[in-house]
Amino acid sequence: MQAGVIRRDEEHDPNIFADVLAINLTGAMRVCAAAKPKLVEAGGAVVNLASMLTFFGGPRVPAYSASKGGIGQLTKSLAAAWAEEGVRVNAVAPGWIATPLTQALRGDAERSRPILLRTPLARWGTPEEVAGGVVFLGSPAARFVTGAILVIDGGYLAV
Repeated sequence: MQAGVIRRDEEHDPNIFADVLAINLTGAMRVCAAAKPKLVEAGGAVVNLASMLTFFGGPRVPAYSASKGGIGQLTKSLAAAWAEEGVRVNAVAPGWIATPLTQALRGDAERSRPILLRTPLARWGTPEEVAGGVVFLGSPAARFVTGAILVIDGGYLAV
């Protein structure tokens, strides 16, 4: 089972579009719903994985973009619905993060340069920096935070 998928240039096909939504968005809802009883019991918190594509479209990835926009709205909807039961629901929205999936892009100076020029911190983020946001949102330090989407992108969306 996959937790998330992106199929560049294939997502304009309605069947592939539906598959991406099923994995990325419906899958997240299924996990949230399955975890809800334990979250209520523990006063727990959900931290969904959004994306910078939660906030704008991607011409090569319409399903991925739609699924991440949906994650943003799912996060806000569940935050409102579950607050009464003591469950907080938030999301992180990573920007350009140095992972094996972005290695080819990072290794191509021509494609990487515009990303770095637009990113005020002028570098790729790290998985540890995203994890820090997840830890914060799941911790007691965020006990009055729900329905938020924490952007972790080095300022990419700010410009």
